[in-house]
Amino acid sequence: MDNIIRVGMADLRSSRHPCILTTLGLGSCVGIALYDTYSKVVGLAHIMLPSSAQSRNKSNVAKFADTAIEKLVEDMVALGANRRHLIAKIAGGAQMFSFEDSSEMMRIGTRNVISTKEKLEELKIPIIAEDTGGNYGRTIELYSSDGSLLVKTIGHGVKII
Repeated sequence: MDNIIRVGMADLRSSRHPCILTTLGLGSCVGIALYDTYSKVVGLAHIMLPSSAQSRNKSNVAKFADTAIEKLVEDMVALGANRRHLIAKIAGGAQMFSFEDSSEMMRIGTRNVISTKEKLEELKIPIIAEDTGGNYGRTIELYSSDGSLLVKTIGHGVKII
């Protein structure tokens, strides 16, 4: 497969089949993989923060779960996806460090996952698989051929969801 598209941190990309969208180093960040089962249009976002509401600098919509998912859906529809055919798979949201004070602010991974799920539910996009939580990083690859999401970890193996 020649068409491998890399998605950076606080970045998002979408493409038509054939391609593989990949992102590295998901710790507390969440990878949001969207797939249109009919058109085979894929989209992947690597979000860092749960919500743009608490941020003064909103210039990068891909950084936040709420705005990244909306933009990703828009971009995919522009490529021919039908929003009613979209399904989601999510990965990441780890708690990478343990804190003495485990306040809500520190639980960024968990908050990223919750915010992602809330936004997908609001947009009526079903999450059909997830690999979230834990205390380890993940690298993911989304395949346009069938929407499968390869999740690679260090010390926790490789799986397809």
